[in-house]
Amino acid sequence: MATELNTAVKNGDLMLVRQLLEDGADINAKVEYGWTPLHSAVQINSKKIVKFLLEKGADPLARKDNGATPFILAGLTGNVKLLKLFLDKGSSINECDINGFTAFMEAACEGKEKALRFLYKRGADVNQRREVDENKKAVKKGGATALMDAAKHGHFALVKILIKKMGADINICDNRDGNALIHALSEEENWNKSRQKLALFLLKNNIDAKKRDVKGKTVLILAVERESLALVKAILKLDEVDLDDADENNETALHVAVKKKNIAIAKLLCEKRARVDNDVLDIARRTYQDKMIKLLQKYKSPDSPRQPEEILRRNCQEFSSNRWKSKLQKLSQMHRPMIGKLKIFEYQDLWIQKTTQGGVYLGFYAGEEVAVKVLWKGSENAQREKMCLEKCRNSKYLVKFRGSEERKAILYLCLTLCEKNLQEYFKEENSTAMESKKILKKIFQAVKELHAFGFGHQELHPSNILIDVTGKIFLADFDKSREITDDTKHSVISEDLQGLQKLILYVVKRGELDFEHLPTECPKTVKEHKEIEDLRGKLKLPDKTTLADSLLEMLIYHPYFWSKEKKYSALRDIGNEIRTAHATKTNGILKALKCEHDPFMDWQEKVIY
Repeated sequence: MATELNTAVKNGDLMLVRQLLEDGADINAKVEYGWTPLHSAVQINSKKIVKFLLEKGADPLARKDNGATPFILAGLTGNVKLLKLFLDKGSSINECDINGFTAFMEAACEGKEKALRFLYKRGADVNQRREVDENKKAVKKGGATALMDAAKHGHFALVKILIKKMGADINICDNRDGNALIHALSEEENWNKSRQKLALFLLKNNIDAKKRDVKGKTVLILAVERESLALVKAILKLDEVDLDDADENNETALHVAVKKKNIAIAKLLCEKRARVDNDVLDIARRTYQDKMIKLLQKYKSPDSPRQPEEILRRNCQEFSSNRWKSKLQKLSQMHRPMIGKLKIFEYQDLWIQKTTQGGVYLGFYAGEEVAVKVLWKGSENAQREKMCLEKCRNSKYLVKFRGSEERKAILYLCLTLCEKNLQEYFKEENSTAMESKKILKKIFQAVKELHAFGFGHQELHPSNILIDVTGKIFLADFDKSREITDDTKHSVISEDLQGLQKLILYVVKRGELDFEHLPTECPKTVKEHKEIEDLRGKLKLPDKTTLADSLLEMLIYHPYFWSKEKKYSALRDIGNEIRTAHATKTNGILKALKCEHDPFMDWQEKVIY
């Protein structure tokens, strides 16, 4: 009967719906994929049947198997009356299905302007990104916004409304690091003048033109694929893109222009000094393009390798990294334009870590495998990190600085490649290899060393503690670092010591607690919690007269870091001293232990031999 009821709703047969309900049909019964009669009524856009079903007890918050509610479907149909009805029945304005789609996003996908405006007025989050589960995040799905949806489906009017009237953030990226411009250029089959205007509008509104699609294609390559001369001109005018940048198949914008037999775009790229090599000429010869061959020969580039031979087609066994080995080999086999001594492909498949400033990618610097932090050259963060790294070159516990390169507005900082950060390490099954004390001691030594070089880190976090292939621990990420001066010493060091207090708890709990929501004290279930709390308590600087710069030096010798053998020796020596001292009252240790109201006063009774 459930199927009959749903079919009757789909057919818009209200009389049959009434009859089936009178005969005992379940008004909330689900058919294939979790569709209820109410979902089907919204799908056919029938307010009459929707109201009737709600009056008879239909669940307005019921979800399909994919998590979609009737309210979300109403966003897809664009029916404002139904949207209002469901909001009055308890629907949440930003509720989403398991793929992260909201009613606002569905309206953007379908070009439903009235629904979009209504939802915005009722409080829809314009910049909400699609939230997906961890499995989907792992393959870089999700993260898109309504603006990206409108751009992808070519709804130019909605894109303008979202940006100009609703304040949509034009440079938000999805989980594949694609922005609205990438989404606008992604639909080759449906490309038309309206989509071209949309893309040009995004460029005029300062969207980041340095993004890539999932195949590593730059916006310039995508514009050439769409054979949009106007868009190619607009992108080149920005002077932000590398003409010779290639996708994952090693094809540049000029390769694509020649394949498309578009001589006008090819001529423009050649005039702008795109590299004309034998590969490009071979494409023209194979496709018998006489005019194209003459054009390319006129601008033929001098023969030179696109990367040094020492990193061309290296074998996996030659890389020291275990985690990144296969990706390093992939990069080594790509023909990439060199940036000075650096070979890099800013492509999400070669990400190490995404940052708020840009990202960290795999690369080769002077033939050596490195992690490359990409930053805006003019930003304060970039200047801070570069200065700190340059002055700390000879460090022992800080990540090693290999060199830097610049290209237009971008700064590339090349660092020793590590395998994982502390967060990742604690998630591994074999994360018991390193003792908490050893990890913390290395972190203390790293912070002490950074202070000795004249800098405070200011953002100590598990993601900034790196572990290399040999298991050595290094401190990284100095884009928030501050120089230590006489005036700033107390405040800068105090902030780092507060970070260390949190890291102690995080490490002794082996990453089980969220770093952002740690308790104020060490749980009593943790072994040696009294020593841990004493260590944390000594990391507080009560006033500016405290010897801030020497405190860490002293705390590295705190009893918490002692081995069992050293602790035993200390207790034995004290015990021996008590036996021989007799009535001596001048001994400092004994006086401290026998101090009235001190928790250690009766320590002898508590020691187990």
